[in-house]
Amino acid sequence: MLKSLFHWKVLVNFIVAAAIFVGLVWLTFRWLEYHTNHGKEIPVPNVINRSVHDAIKILEDSGLDYEVDSFKYDPRYRPLQVLKIYPSPGSRVKNGRTVMLRVNPKSYAPVSVPDIIDRYKGLAFRQLEQVGLKVGDTIFEPSIQRDAVLRMMLNGSTLKPGTLLPRFTTIDLVIGAGPRRNIAVPNLVGLTVQEAKAIIANNLFEIGLVEHEDGGSDDSDIVYYQDPASFDLRDQGMQIDIWASKKTPAEMGRKISQLNAIYRIKIDTTLPPIRYEEVPAYTEPVPTEPAVTKKTETKPAETKPKAEEKPKNTGTTPPKTSTSTPTKTPAPAEKPKAKKLVIE
Repeated sequence: MLKSLFHWKVLVNFIVAAAIFVGLVWLTFRWLEYHTNHGKEIPVPNVINRSVHDAIKILEDSGLDYEVDSFKYDPRYRPLQVLKIYPSPGSRVKNGRTVMLRVNPKSYAPVSVPDIIDRYKGLAFRQLEQVGLKVGDTIFEPSIQRDAVLRMMLNGSTLKPGTLLPRFTTIDLVIGAGPRRNIAVPNLVGLTVQEAKAIIANNLFEIGLVEHEDGGSDDSDIVYYQDPASFDLRDQGMQIDIWASKKTPAEMGRKISQLNAIYRIKIDTTLPPIRYEEVPAYTEPVPTEPAVTKKTETKPAETKPKAEEKPKNTGTTPPKTSTSTPTKTPAPAEKPKAKKLVIE
């Protein structure tokens, strides 16, 4: 076994295989050096504070690639000025390496207009300031939404949420001034339901009950009754009910009379007004518990006439004394009272 391993032919094959392996490894490393330009490195040129056009030309002359990244706009630097590069200047890189350029853009990036419709004006102002937009004029117009943003305007045109605008753009806001009071209700009788709804909305009232005579929903029906009545004074935002039919209002006289009996209650103003001081005040009686009395038998007191006292000899005239008979007062039969003796 050992003799076969050390046979000269086996040794020759082993040496040939080792030589072939070493040769392949050497050739592989030589190919990698040639393909990767091993040992051929160039320094990254310093292009900071140069314009992006000059920096690109310098990198191309040096055999380097580039990639431009617009950084956040900083007004302290010139537009399109290179602010930073990676790898840093002086670093040795191979030919064809990509260098990242951070460039100051020409101006601020555009911002998206936030959706502030129907928002309270104080909150809307803060949202616009956070994205970098300014508030110009605030125009107030009648609306039931008091202090709410109704529209956004830019140069007289309506601005929609999501529109891209340059930073620090000034926009105008239309804000609701709240409903007005004591506004005359428009006359809707004789109009179609569609026209009546448009007039109600234009006058900032709300559409209430819409009742069709045939139970349908045709907006071409003619309005023959409304509540509140036309030219009544109401506050904006209140509801207006309408009744419509395919017939004319003149043909709906009976129905109008029925509705008048319900919605047009007449108050007799010929009666004198009630004076509240003439109405007697009514006080509820307070219940009292009956007093419980005990019957006691009393015997008439026996009174004896006092004996006359002899006056003392004091040298003065003795006072005159007189007796009077006791007075009897009538008493209830059940409670006889005792006799009293009165001495004067």
